[in-house]
Amino acid sequence: MNRSVLKFGGSSVSDFTKIKNIAEMLKMRVDQGEQLIVVVSAMGKTTDELMANVSSLTTNPKDQELALLLTTGEQQTVSYLSMVLNDIGVNAKAMTGYQAGIKTIGHHLKSRIAEINPDTFEIAFTENDVLVVAGFQGINESLEVTTLGRGGSDTTAVALAASNDTACEIYTDVDGVYVTDPRLYKEAKRLEYVSYEEMMEMSALGAGVLETRSVELANNYNISLYLGRTLSNVKGTWIMSQAELLEKAVTGVALDTHMMHVTISYPLPDNKLLTELFTQLEEGSVNVDMISQIINLEGLQMSFTIKDTDAFQISTILETLKEQFNALDFKINEEYVKISLIGSGMRDISGVASKAFITLIENDISFYQTTTSEISISCVIDAENGERAVRALYQAFDI
Repeated sequence: MNRSVLKFGGSSVSDFTKIKNIAEMLKMRVDQGEQLIVVVSAMGKTTDELMANVSSLTTNPKDQELALLLTTGEQQTVSYLSMVLNDIGVNAKAMTGYQAGIKTIGHHLKSRIAEINPDTFEIAFTENDVLVVAGFQGINESLEVTTLGRGGSDTTAVALAASNDTACEIYTDVDGVYVTDPRLYKEAKRLEYVSYEEMMEMSALGAGVLETRSVELANNYNISLYLGRTLSNVKGTWIMSQAELLEKAVTGVALDTHMMHVTISYPLPDNKLLTELFTQLEEGSVNVDMISQIINLEGLQMSFTIKDTDAFQISTILETLKEQFNALDFKINEEYVKISLIGSGMRDISGVASKAFITLIENDISFYQTTTSEISISCVIDAENGERAVRALYQAFDI
C-alpha cells in the first residue's frame, strides 16, 4: 500500500469550508489506493487567540500549563477533519501527539522530538486509511504535554515521514519556494527544485515558508520534501539532495524582518559576565545568530542577533545581568533587518561577497554587521532599506 505524509498549515484549515474541501481531496487519494498520515495545525489564528486569553489572565503562566493549553488548537482541527472524513466514507482516526507516540525532550515550549514508534501507525492502519495527527505537540518522559516551538507542525510531519519511510508534502498558502519574497519583488521566480542545504539557509535567514528544523530533519533522513499551495494545480517546489541539482552562484535572496540586534558594553573584559550571559541564554532557549565581539582598552563590546519572538526573554536576561554587573550597558534595536544571499555555488565561485557589498554601497545601503557561511552571506541593515536591498541584489546577480 502506497503511503504519504501530508501537512496542512493554519491558513489551509482556517474555516470549515476549507476543512471539507481538504477532506474531499484526501478521499480522492484514498480511492486511488493510498494510506495517508495527515498532520494539521490549529485553525487560522487560534493559537494567537489562546495566547491573548492567557495575557488577560496572567503575565507569568507556567510553561507546562501554557503548553497544555496551546496544544488544544491542533486537537480541535484533527477532530473536525476526522469527523468530516468519516462522514464521507473514509475510515479516519484523529490522534493527539501523545496517541501518535511522539516522545519529546527539552523545554516544554520548545521541545525536540526524541522518538516516534512506527508500530503505532502500522496498528492504526489496519482499521483506517487516514490518520489525522495533531502537529506541534508531543509528550515528555514525565508524561507532560509539550509543544515543539516555531514551525513545530512542519517538524512533526517530516519526523513522521522519516519514521514511516515516506515522502512528505507540506501544503500552505504559498505556491512554493521563490528566489525571494514575491511580495517584495513581483518578478521573483518560483523554484522547481532546491537543495536541502540551500533551503535550510533560506529558512534560517528569513524565508518564512519552512522552518529550518524540518528541512534539516528531511536532509538527515533523505526525505523528499514538497512545498505547495493547498488544493492548487500550480506546481510547487521539491526540496532534495544537492547531488540531484545543478549549482548556481546565488539561488535566492532572503529578508529577515523578525529579528532584533543586541549590543552589550562593559568597561572590563569579564569572563564571568560572558559565562553568565550564555548560561542564561541557553536556559531560556534563546538562539543567538550573528555574533561579534571586541575586547580592547575600553573594555568589552559584543553584538548579536536573535528572533523577535525572544524579546521578553532577552530583556529579562539583560535586566537580571545588570543587577549583578552594575556597569553593564545594553541596547536592543528592533529597527534592523537581515538581508542574505544564498547559493551552494558560492563554495567554488569567487567574488560573490565583493559584488554583494559593492551593490549595497552603490545603493547607499549601510550594513552594520556581516556573517558568512559556505553558501550564504548576511548583512544587518536598516529596516527602511530592506525591500530596496532585495531588489538591488536580485538584479545585480540576475537570479
